[in-house]
Amino acid sequence: MSSQRRPLADPRQDEYRILHEADLRDYLAGLPEVAARLGGAPASWSVGEVGDGNLNLVFIVKGTAAGVAVKQALPYVRLVGESWPLPLSRSHYEYLALTHQARLAPGLVPDVLHHNEALALVVMELLEPHIIMRKGLVAGTTYPRFVDDITTFLARTLFLSSDLAVSAAEKKEGIAAFAGNHALCKITEDLIFTDPYRVAEQNRWTQPWLDATAAAFREDLDLHVAVSRLKLKFLNAPEALIHGDLHTGSIMVTEGETKVIDPEFAFYGPMGFDIGAVIANLLMAYLASAGHERSPGERRAFETWVLETVENVWSDFAREFLDLWRTQAEGDAYPRTLFEGDAGAARLEAERQAYMARLFEDTVGFSAAKIIRRILGLAHNIDFESIEDPKRRVVCEARSLRLARAMMVEAASFPTISTVTKAAREARNWQPDFA
Repeated sequence: MSSQRRPLADPRQDEYRILHEADLRDYLAGLPEVAARLGGAPASWSVGEVGDGNLNLVFIVKGTAAGVAVKQALPYVRLVGESWPLPLSRSHYEYLALTHQARLAPGLVPDVLHHNEALALVVMELLEPHIIMRKGLVAGTTYPRFVDDITTFLARTLFLSSDLAVSAAEKKEGIAAFAGNHALCKITEDLIFTDPYRVAEQNRWTQPWLDATAAAFREDLDLHVAVSRLKLKFLNAPEALIHGDLHTGSIMVTEGETKVIDPEFAFYGPMGFDIGAVIANLLMAYLASAGHERSPGERRAFETWVLETVENVWSDFAREFLDLWRTQAEGDAYPRTLFEGDAGAARLEAERQAYMARLFEDTVGFSAAKIIRRILGLAHNIDFESIEDPKRRVVCEARSLRLARAMMVEAASFPTISTVTKAAREARNWQPDFA
């Protein structure tokens, strides 16, 4: 792994510029380790820009021996354009996060081969034959390894960067290392916790059917209080190093392997935000599934798997997290000397369970916020957007909003993950007035 700058074909090697396919071929040819990995003459390499995300350029480069993925940050939000500038430093934080995650959860993120700070560029292993998980879910594909892999990633990255595992000094150094990523945090603060609940220029929804719901959400003070509490936690709870954007578009999968990608939103924040993001995207996949049916009931087995996966994501995460707490608690929180003897051990175990209950409450709330923003805010997802018939799409979206509002406002009604999946089944069978 190297962060050293290498010569560019262009003499402005320390200046940022947007790379194009020909530039990139020349640049990679100047990186001996990468060139050797690709194999063959640079002129024979295939280079293609495949980025379908909201922020960056993504290139796939293939040689005679192997391929690499190259990600370059743009100085603006790609989804919107140059009217929304964004700092290139996010590439630095993505690189930093990938190196931390590789150490904390080995094998669950792509290998970083090269990083160039000036060009805001990261070269990574090419994940093949992996696909973006969201695309697989839209197609109705199930992934038997996913739960094991994602819960290991969540448990290890969250626990091992928290005060439960590291000293206060090390934790504060970690917070400081990511503190400059505030521009990406600001996107989350606005797009997830604020804009869907007010008039905002970039909001959109499936009209005219969701007009009344969008208006109701803008006037719903119970919802506003609940989401504001979540936003406050996002702002002031640096519990652990979080991925910050852990939706199913940031996960690449095969039936036998899972890789987490795109951690450019990483910072020290509330653990429940990452767990909630995973659960939210699974719930949306479940509730969107009816819109992808060609005949009633054809995706029933897939939908059953999705809800079982929701339950297992939480239960397996909680088990792994608690196992780490019982065996690797080297941090300054809950000092062992305060919980000696049988009575102390029993009391600490009770406190662990209370901690997990609080974390679950956070997870449910953040999950709800992630669902609402995907339907009433900017940057929707293909789970819904690829449903061509708008009337079928909006039924799925309305069901999701109904579930999400209940999860956010009626938190006491969701003490366990099974209560969440039960509510999801009920939402799946609910028919909005316009259906």
